[in-house]
Amino acid sequence: MKYFLAILLGLLSLVSCKNGITEEQKKAISEDGAYAHSAGRINTLTVIMENHLWEGSLGDIVRRELAGSVSGLPQEEPLFTIKQMPKTAFAGFAKKARAYIAFQEGESIGFTSFKNKFARPQIGLALTGVTPEELGANFLAHKKEIIKTFKQLELTHKQSFFKTTLELNTLKEKLGYSLRVPKAYRLAKDSADFLWLRKDIPQGSLNLTLYNVPKTFFKDSLSVIQNIIKMRNKISGDHIPVNEGGRFITEAAFSPFFNTVQIKGFPAFETKGTWEVENMYMAGPFVNYVINDTSSDHFKVLEGFVFAPTITKRDYIFELEAIIKTISFD
Repeated sequence: MKYFLAILLGLLSLVSCKNGITEEQKKAISEDGAYAHSAGRINTLTVIMENHLWEGSLGDIVRRELAGSVSGLPQEEPLFTIKQMPKTAFAGFAKKARAYIAFQEGESIGFTSFKNKFARPQIGLALTGVTPEELGANFLAHKKEIIKTFKQLELTHKQSFFKTTLELNTLKEKLGYSLRVPKAYRLAKDSADFLWLRKDIPQGSLNLTLYNVPKTFFKDSLSVIQNIIKMRNKISGDHIPVNEGGRFITEAAFSPFFNTVQIKGFPAFETKGTWEVENMYMAGPFVNYVINDTSSDHFKVLEGFVFAPTITKRDYIFELEAIIKTISFD
């Protein structure tokens, strides 16, 4: 009987090892492998490039494109915060970087992507070229795809934290969509056709305004950007209270950044610029989306704006953009 039990336990052990992994193996994988959690601050990008390339013209190109100024911010802030290191330094904890791009000189031109190779969530891109000039040309040829890939990764990562959300019971009924808004925000205003949400931060606040406008509001005699400025100054100006003598408007000195995008299958206008309170020393960045709901005679308008004097605002405006892009029409 004892021999039978010993054989049975041995067989069970073999089956366990064949069909699964041991706790020691799980621990090893979780610490240094595809099951490890990726790390890094939001919008941070690891660039794996030898120092002599980083200090030359290739480094200049990469810095210009990946660390250039973000559109719509009142002061210069980089698109990505760059951490450069040579290939030998990309080891251990560094491999857990959520976003990395590697440049390898001396090989034929190539462009490869890796998903969750060393951790998760993680996206890695690898570019090769025989010479630094070929590497630079290869990078520029894929520049838009590279930026889009890493920005989408960061957006999805940021949205993964929106687990406990604010209850907005009237949003679907009033405006025709739902939104995942973190519970740290509160309703500052909830009128028949306008919602204002706020979150306090140490030196200011993050804000979301949500409303619809009839498509007839946009006049054919004006450009799209002129119509958007008119819309912001009218509707937000009427609903955002400020001290007497001031008014919440689009800052007039600089033309906002404008782009056409797709949001959940609908065409949309994306506008980034600076808001101000007229006749007062208050201003900050905003990002505005006018979504053309083709099943409705109204535009859906969702805007995020930041009031945070004296501190950087890139990641704050990115948070608001991430919330807006959780919109669902289901």
